[in-house]
Amino acid sequence: MIFKNSICACVVIMSLLMSATAARATDCVILLHGLARTSASMEQAAKAFAERGFAVVNVGYPSRDHPVEELAPIAINEALAACPNDGKVHFYTHSLGGILVRYYLEHNEIERLGRVVMVAPPNRGSQVVDSLKGVPGFEILNGPAGEQLGTDENSVPLGLGPVDYPVGIIAGTQTFNPILSQFLPNPDDGKVSVESTKIEGMTDFIALPHSHPFIMKAPDAIDQAITFIATGRFVHSAE
Repeated sequence: MIFKNSICACVVIMSLLMSATAARATDCVILLHGLARTSASMEQAAKAFAERGFAVVNVGYPSRDHPVEELAPIAINEALAACPNDGKVHFYTHSLGGILVRYYLEHNEIERLGRVVMVAPPNRGSQVVDSLKGVPGFEILNGPAGEQLGTDENSVPLGLGPVDYPVGIIAGTQTFNPILSQFLPNPDDGKVSVESTKIEGMTDFIALPHSHPFIMKAPDAIDQAITFIATGRFVHSAE
């Protein structure tokens, strides 16, 4: 039965993608990588979106050099300027990238905003940050933005309001770092718990068996993201 459901889900995803491609061909998808990563980590997703006919902007930004308040306009204004002048503007983000979108949209308006897919976002903060940010070297490795992703009074994600635009959340349920997972409510992806990815106002949610560092390049995560941006929902195998 599980195998049958998986086949059905794949068929539905492919049919939705094929039917939506032409209608979305002029839309732009902005890709925002996570903390201490580069745009190279989003290349698989960039290629997949481009193959579906979207205009793609895979932007790099200095994630360890500035706090969230400065990173959001640095990354997103540059990306918006690179998008075509017509069509919707969508986002596919990993980890910190999702927080940048939330912060930006709480302080700015994007008139052509479409849909947003956040992969493994610390929307309710991460207890890993709470436990490790006082350890020597943490700020060097993660920068000022990394210190803002905890669950204490300095948490930027917890200071942001609900979303009022279409958001799909993809969470990871596997980890290859059991030490970090000890700091987190399980299930988790090694950096963020599944529950902490969720946000008030989200349109859809799905959990996939991947770890935090790699989930944004997993083929099933990318397929689900393309489906959400094209149709406004994920494909859930139980359906």
